[in-house]
Amino acid sequence: MKHLLNLLAAIALLVWGTQLVRTGVLRVFGANLRQFIARGVSNRLRAVLSGVGVTTIVQSSTATALIVSSFVGQGMVSLTAALAVMLGADVGTSVMAVVFSLDLSWLSPLFIFVGVVMFISRQDTTVGRVGRVFIGLGLMLLALRLITESTTVLTQSPVMVTLLEALTSDITMEVLTGALIAIISYSSLATVLLVATLAASGGIPVDVALGLVIGANLGSGLLAVLTTLKTSVQTRQVPLGNLMFKMIGVVLMIPLVNPWFHHMRHVVPDVGSLVVLFHLAFNTVVALVCILLTGKVAWLVQKILPVQVPSPSTSRPHHLDASALSTPSLAISCAAREALHQADVVESMLIGLQQVWQTDDQKLAQDLRKLDDEVDQLYSAIKYYMTKISRAELDETEGRRWTDIISFTINMEQVGDLIERVLQDVEDKKIKKGRQFSQAGLEEINRMHGHLLANLRLAMSVFLNGNVRDAQKLLEEKARFRDLELAYSANHLDRLSENTVQSIETSSLHIDLISDLKRINSLLCSVAYPILESTGALAPSRLREPVGTPH
Repeated sequence: MKHLLNLLAAIALLVWGTQLVRTGVLRVFGANLRQFIARGVSNRLRAVLSGVGVTTIVQSSTATALIVSSFVGQGMVSLTAALAVMLGADVGTSVMAVVFSLDLSWLSPLFIFVGVVMFISRQDTTVGRVGRVFIGLGLMLLALRLITESTTVLTQSPVMVTLLEALTSDITMEVLTGALIAIISYSSLATVLLVATLAASGGIPVDVALGLVIGANLGSGLLAVLTTLKTSVQTRQVPLGNLMFKMIGVVLMIPLVNPWFHHMRHVVPDVGSLVVLFHLAFNTVVALVCILLTGKVAWLVQKILPVQVPSPSTSRPHHLDASALSTPSLAISCAAREALHQADVVESMLIGLQQVWQTDDQKLAQDLRKLDDEVDQLYSAIKYYMTKISRAELDETEGRRWTDIISFTINMEQVGDLIERVLQDVEDKKIKKGRQFSQAGLEEINRMHGHLLANLRLAMSVFLNGNVRDAQKLLEEKARFRDLELAYSANHLDRLSENTVQSIETSSLHIDLISDLKRINSLLCSVAYPILESTGALAPSRLREPVGTPH
């Protein structure tokens, strides 16, 4: 019983070490990996090579699948290119299995010691996250040695021999068992390393190990499908296509299990190496056979999972990809895109507002007020999504971006509320009472609205790009808008003094409208402050000197 618990603990340590390496690499290099993949999809061969490179670093084809799926969901990468990346990703994880199968146990204490020192001394920095990766690598190597020691003892147990004999009865059972282990461990790499270690120590026969390796590959495909079940259709397409490749590989490689065992054991006498090289051969064959089929598989996947284009007015979030949360930089980008979607709804409300006060369309006013509910729902969705991103895992730049996104969505939500209130005022004080603005007053309000709409679009650009010159221009527009409000308020008072009937009837609405438009503009211009503060372009105070200072 003690030796069985030792084996289970060693397996758990292997899975945990793999998890530490994967999450650590994604946190440190997430943004760079995204750029590497984005640059590497110009053709199929480069896409395959980029998949090999990324997965060699991340040590998880499942993690690569989630990253690439997010790209497809955001329209950044075509499905065909993404499937080519996944072929390379599976080869990459096979290469890492070969590397870890070598006797690297002497590196385990070194990696753990260096990793712990780095992690404890600089925990919330890039150095600390790299230390986390070293700890994971050390634990993986340590776990492989512990598995070998535990298995050597267990193989002498009569009960274990009986169980292994039952497992050798059916190749289908071996494949299913391997798939189940890969799903449970959340890693085909950990599964293959476990199987290779068990086979090398005599824990399981070699032919059984090869069947389990085939199942582990199938399980990694199923795992990605299960992980993305609740995401958008575009995101689910990549794992489904990759699963189809895995199924093709299973069909091709099952007949080759016995030939591989009988012929390669003379070339590769080491049993562990024989198993991991079979894993590499599996994914290499799949890549070579399926590289020309990516277009057809993409077409088939799109038939099975057709993309339904959502209505622009829907309040359902378009870009909040749950699978991206494991990569903070990618999740931040998703939230930023959703914030722009929220701003697009606000823009629709603002454009419609002008039509309402010009045409007295009460039905349009009611429809536009309903859009504020969509703005509120998007704000809640973005806020909830952002709370799932651990701020401790963000670097300084990503932390500032996190704050900027939250501030931007809050401002958009408040702008939506203000527009809703203006619509209600126009409906109550103008449309229902049959009143009209004076011609001069209407022209002034329209001019203010034109400036406001332009400032909204400029604010969206500043939020997206962080351009300092545009941010400065936005603040200049704030001062210009303030001058317009003062001038138009004075003009309105002049019309009142001239006893203009229309101006008198709409005076309250006119003054409130000008004031509300100014408030909306102030909220939009606040987007510029964080950018100007970060570059030192903003003075700490607008006062030349404290009030009451003697001269």
